[in-house]
Amino acid sequence: MKKSKYYFLLIAISAFITTMSSCNLISAAGLSSKGLPTKEAPEELNSSTEISEVKVDHSKWDVLLKKHVSEEGLVDYKGFMKDREQLNTYLSQLSKLKPTDKWSVQELLAYYINIYNAYTVDLILNNYPTKSIKDIDGNWTKDIVPIGDVNISLGGIENSILRKMNEPRIHFAINCASISCPNLLNEAFTAAKINEQLDKVSKSFINSNKNEISKNSVKLSSIFDWYKKDFTEDGKTLLDYINEYSEVKIDAGTTVNYKDYDWSLNEQK
Repeated sequence: MKKSKYYFLLIAISAFITTMSSCNLISAAGLSSKGLPTKEAPEELNSSTEISEVKVDHSKWDVLLKKHVSEEGLVDYKGFMKDREQLNTYLSQLSKLKPTDKWSVQELLAYYINIYNAYTVDLILNNYPTKSIKDIDGNWTKDIVPIGDVNISLGGIENSILRKMNEPRIHFAINCASISCPNLLNEAFTAAKINEQLDKVSKSFINSNKNEISKNSVKLSSIFDWYKKDFTEDGKTLLDYINEYSEVKIDAGTTVNYKDYDWSLNEQK
């Protein structure tokens, strides 16, 4: 009996460790917003630059993305390496800013999404060549992102800031440098276009081959499993959310299965 209990305890521990390998739980562990502001996005988010005390210029990042990211979202990391000075200039520009409550929700969303994506590229470059971001120690938990007078981790930005903003489309905007991640958009997010851009990446991801969707059969990205509660607030089911963006409408009650996640680097070949 004791051996049986011990055996099942080992199985439970093993299952827990396996579960913890998903990026959301690793990055959520013991992290906080470090006092950086969050604002809940309204149900109907409008793109605007008119209601913020600060207007952040993301043009340097936009140039780099257009140059080094394909339409398919694959990244030319070697090209980024050659433009390291320009990337460093943009990172420094963002890090010198410290968001406040006087920033609009549109400016905050664009800022946090761009700084997450830019520092993820920087993390890969600092450890290049690498086969996977998961091979990098502390990838989501180390405080590698300086913002004003604080340092925060990528996981902190994702889980303690962006996920608190009541805008589940952020999951299709931030990129974890892996094949199964939503594509890295090859333009910078801006307050002036934020709603349209979030719609664009949501439709692109949901209707891509990273999901398998038919009328009565569904196999979704593990992102929808890891962050299910973000997509099912206000009484919505996961299928309700998917059907808002899917070109193929799924029958209610269809069983949802999930695809294995490919953590291979999202690099152009």
